[in-house]
Amino acid sequence: DENAIAGFVPMTMLGTDFHSPVRYETRIWSDIKKGYTHFCDGDVLLAKITPCFENGKAGLVEGMPNAIGAGSTEYFVCRPITQLLTPRYLLAFFKTANFLSVGATQMTGSVGHKRVPKDYLLDAEISLPPLPEQTRIANKLDTLLARVDSARDRLDRVPGMLKRFRQAVLTAATSGVLTEAWRSSQNLPQWQKVTLGDIADIQGGVTVDAKRQSLDDVEVPYLRVANVQRGYIDLTEVKLIRIPAGRMESLLLEAGDILFNEGGDLDKLGRGWIWESQVNPCSFQNHVFRARLRDKNIQPKFISWWGNHCGLDYFVRSGKQTTNLASINKRILCNLPINLPPPTEQTEIVRQVEILFAYADRLEARLKTARKLSESLSPAILAKAFRGELVAQDPNDEPAVELLKRIRAGRK
Repeated sequence: DENAIAGFVPMTMLGTDFHSPVRYETRIWSDIKKGYTHFCDGDVLLAKITPCFENGKAGLVEGMPNAIGAGSTEYFVCRPITQLLTPRYLLAFFKTANFLSVGATQMTGSVGHKRVPKDYLLDAEISLPPLPEQTRIANKLDTLLARVDSARDRLDRVPGMLKRFRQAVLTAATSGVLTEAWRSSQNLPQWQKVTLGDIADIQGGVTVDAKRQSLDDVEVPYLRVANVQRGYIDLTEVKLIRIPAGRMESLLLEAGDILFNEGGDLDKLGRGWIWESQVNPCSFQNHVFRARLRDKNIQPKFISWWGNHCGLDYFVRSGKQTTNLASINKRILCNLPINLPPPTEQTEIVRQVEILFAYADRLEARLKTARKLSESLSPAILAKAFRGELVAQDPNDEPAVELLKRIRAGRK
């Protein structure tokens, strides 16, 4: 019927997990009967175009309005012979690492539009257990892979929890809560209200200007905004710059210098960390500010944590704002307000924060290991299923080879 309601399945609604349902939009059949691939309940869809195929996009069609549907022309529609092959078992086969990796090598077409040829599917060999065993395998996969996905979901929540943990530690550190118990046993002066300019000399870096370079310039590594992250220095890519020999002393970094970014997007605004002489000599560009503490008893890490955690709101309020961009200048950085503990308490704050951060770092390392393990679980479970090792075999099940012989005989 032209006016029949049907399901429409664009590529975005085809999942990658074994148990992901094939989602659909409701359409009138007359609107989708031409120009699309047709299918019905019980069919197994398989994406044939890159990168959807490699990502394992495949699903079992179920619950379509009027049991019919249409969708992307980039689908293979596979309709299992019901007396021989269960749809969920076939779907599991399409999710196996070997099927996907070998299929990827068989793709043809231009870059970005490569497709798996139909002959690859026709020639693919599948281990065929008896029908009851196929059902037992599919049921077991449902249970095990759902548990794997649940574990992954939980692991995915851990980075956010660790981020909130670190933020809570810095909130406690910069408010005095972290050392409250320790402070009660000490005879210490009160925290002082100062500005960054009161305790440090602040300077911008060297400007990259090829026209002003001379033969007397000295080439040295230098830090850019990309190198100065919030709470760490990223030395993955360090570039070189030529600076005048006469300015070398003023433009080189020293251990303990505190770095602040001028800006960019809000994530870059005022972010920074401590220079620890990882590269020596090393300079810094004009979009990075250097704060050099005058009193060596002041802890650079405490000041940097304060700037990263408490300074952002101040930088946003005081800095220059344009569409999607923000920046601060030297004057604004000099006026950064800081509640400064006495040096002894600063040392204790740094000690306690580093203990807690080291704990978080260890959890991150364990998370990385757990994620790697979880990524290997699904392929391993699927491979075990198609080796006949996932469920017990029942000697009372009719061998699939006998059923196949009867089907082939009936077709002659």
